[in-house]
Amino acid sequence: MSPLSIVILSLCGIYMLVNFTHDLHMLQQNSYRADRYFRWLKRGDMSSAWRLVDVAMIFLVLAANLLPLQLAALIVAIVCTSKIFIIFSRKFKKPLVYTKRIWRLYCVTALLSLGAILPVAICNAGKVFPDGYTGFQITLFILLAICALSWVVVLLALFILTPVEKAINRKFRNEAVGILQSMPSLKVIGITGSYGKTSTKHFLHSILSEQFETLMTPGSFNTPLGVIRTIREQMKPYTEIFICEMGAKQKGDIKEICDIVNPEIGIITAVGPMHLESFKSLENVQSTKFELADALPSDGFAVVNDDFALCASRKIDNTGCIRYSAAGAKGADYVASDIRYSPQGTDFKVTTPEGEVIDFHTPVVGEGNVSNILAAIIVALKLGMPVQKIVTAVGKINQVEHRLSMRRTPGGVTVIDDAFNSNPSGAKMALDVLTQFTGGQRIVVTPGMIELGEKQHQLNAALGKYIGDKADVAIIVGEYNRDALTEGLAKSQIDEKNIYTVDTFVLAQELLTEILRPGDTILYENDLPDSFK
Repeated sequence: MSPLSIVILSLCGIYMLVNFTHDLHMLQQNSYRADRYFRWLKRGDMSSAWRLVDVAMIFLVLAANLLPLQLAALIVAIVCTSKIFIIFSRKFKKPLVYTKRIWRLYCVTALLSLGAILPVAICNAGKVFPDGYTGFQITLFILLAICALSWVVVLLALFILTPVEKAINRKFRNEAVGILQSMPSLKVIGITGSYGKTSTKHFLHSILSEQFETLMTPGSFNTPLGVIRTIREQMKPYTEIFICEMGAKQKGDIKEICDIVNPEIGIITAVGPMHLESFKSLENVQSTKFELADALPSDGFAVVNDDFALCASRKIDNTGCIRYSAAGAKGADYVASDIRYSPQGTDFKVTTPEGEVIDFHTPVVGEGNVSNILAAIIVALKLGMPVQKIVTAVGKINQVEHRLSMRRTPGGVTVIDDAFNSNPSGAKMALDVLTQFTGGQRIVVTPGMIELGEKQHQLNAALGKYIGDKADVAIIVGEYNRDALTEGLAKSQIDEKNIYTVDTFVLAQELLTEILRPGDTILYENDLPDSFK
């Protein structure tokens, strides 16, 4: 094999490994779940121009009568080199995290690929077969075929490592359970809901930390592995309260976490149309969220948001139940009312079951955030915190990043950042907050909402109309929900010339620099992960 052939094969081999990096990145963003990864592939990547180029290179290598082999191979090497630079130049909102699991997957994908390539390359070096193909040509063909089908290799590696990952996870789970069992006085509070759970977790932690040694699951560590990691790495012998956020994509997910932590108190913030692609129905969402209530002991209690019909209609008989409302739901035990916004935050009143009315002020805004704070107030009262200490703590609550947080730029523009996991209820609330700002243009930047199943188009069209009725300028980002959002905007009051469509958030920022003026307000509503276009 000539030195040029070795260089070409080496460049293509590097491209193969870099290509695997991208595939593993997307697998990680899809929670290492084969079903979600395959849905990402079906959305377009499997048949995208990127993979079609790999197929075209295979054709070029095999079509010996089209171009001389050395010229075809040189073109392949140039294309592979260009694609390497393209991959490395791409900027991701959430970069690949090189965890031990990623390294295990990387090693297995590389071994599988090299196991297919090296024997052919070594045994057939310099050979010419009766049909005219050379050993170099066949080796290059196999290498490019692996590149075109890299997703198959990644899924195969995922399958091969499944027993290993289960053994590792089982070991970590047992360690976490052992830690919790060694702390009989620890109180565990579970929080779940279609939305609002992360904000509620932060608000509750902020309030309870005024009196108790409190630990919460950080960020979005709301999966069994995230909870286990928090316990193993952050739980201290003197921790008094553990606030555990519980996320779910399918039935049984909440129960799995409850079986690990055994909560005594549970907060259910909402039941709504989130992750309907995996849940299939709102009834499945409801039963999954209420796995938390079902897991509570008889001497515990659940705190349930009756502002959502599927929360209010679900009876709880196995434990105590306290119901709350910030929207005037009938029959609620605790009610937030007289909600007033100002540049300094929000003022509201809370009426207790005994009829006592307590005044609160918080720096955060939005009816949904008042609802989330109300749930935290209820738990704090039930744990014996003095009312005045709770009032003081609520007044010191910090905004949660990317969840209706606000800042003002030096240029006099107000930015409302609601970029995390938009949902129908939260998006409506954010737009209602936007209407409070009347000093300049009210601008919405959004790619719409995702994982809404069969209601994807309908709910995004409704969001588009609501945006058009509440905002002065709409900037629609990406292709995924563009048709639905623009359909809704067309039925609204917004001026057509103030509707913009752009492909990326980078282009949206460039557009904003052209149209922004002092006094304007921007609402960033959702920020799709890199696995969505």
